[in-house]
Amino acid sequence: MPVLRLVPLSFTWQTLNPFLFCVHHRDTFPAGNENFGPAVSLAGRDLGQDFSGKDGWSMYHGQTIPGFPQHPHRGFETVTIVRRGLLDHSDSLGGAGRYGEGDVQWLTAGKGILHAEMFPLLQRDRNNPVELFQIWLNLPAVDKFAEPHYSMFWSENIPRLHASWQGAEVEITVIAGSFDDLDPLPPPPHSYASHVEAGIAIWTIRLSPGARCVLPRAKVGARRMLYFFHGEDLRVDEMQIPLYHSAELEAAQESVLHATGESDVEVLILQGRPIDEPVVQYGPFVMNTREEIREAFDEYQRTQFGGWPWPTDDHSHGREAGRFARHGADKIDHPPTRA
Repeated sequence: MPVLRLVPLSFTWQTLNPFLFCVHHRDTFPAGNENFGPAVSLAGRDLGQDFSGKDGWSMYHGQTIPGFPQHPHRGFETVTIVRRGLLDHSDSLGGAGRYGEGDVQWLTAGKGILHAEMFPLLQRDRNNPVELFQIWLNLPAVDKFAEPHYSMFWSENIPRLHASWQGAEVEITVIAGSFDDLDPLPPPPHSYASHVEAGIAIWTIRLSPGARCVLPRAKVGARRMLYFFHGEDLRVDEMQIPLYHSAELEAAQESVLHATGESDVEVLILQGRPIDEPVVQYGPFVMNTREEIREAFDEYQRTQFGGWPWPTDDHSHGREAGRFARHGADKIDHPPTRA
């Protein structure tokens, strides 16, 4: 049977090895103030720990600007897919960026990095909606101490497959892992996705009403999870999938997705071969042994993984900056000009 199990989704989405978890942020932030924070009272919010969703948005760990001020990572990767709104990135290597509206940042933390992920509220006369996925992907031991690195996938460059089924439209966004003959952009050099045998796939799929899509068979040994996060009626083969549920699928078989209702359906697919190694996680560190976790804390306390070169822990790039990616001090990348 292609559907092996169903799981209701909570704030942190359950994932399968080699993934660690996925979070879907959807915030309808209000208009911004002069400091890029909400132009409304923050009274009653637990600033620094506000995941409440009160009024349709959260400050998260931010106290002025919503988001996640500087914090460390070691031993894994983050893949951040910003579907709506903008995110400001700053890191301990001097890297920085502003990205969103379909862009993806793929960060391999490797041996250790500090970064901030802030949601600057740039519009002062209207709401500032933000929607994104952040996916944590484990690294095998051979890559846990790789040099930190991030790649920016501009929306204009991300491969997308457009198809139709009896006049209904299908759009598949290929972030990792080939879909039929459509290949993704290359992942960072020490990513687990750079190992051919890993079979990593990250796809978002949109089906218009009535559309069908066939998920191809995965590489031998891979596991596959589908997350139904938008729409009304979705069938996988003959099983109805409730909205805001995940479904583990039999990756060795094709699966047929069918939008049977009157609205678009959107799903996220995460797929890969498990890493057959111990996983010891403590907060932002994911290693293979408890001793390695202790060493990570000791090194972070001693070195701050290179220190923090920005004037504030919640650094933002100002009101006028467009989308850009700075890799260290020397290279600045911009998205291609939209046609």
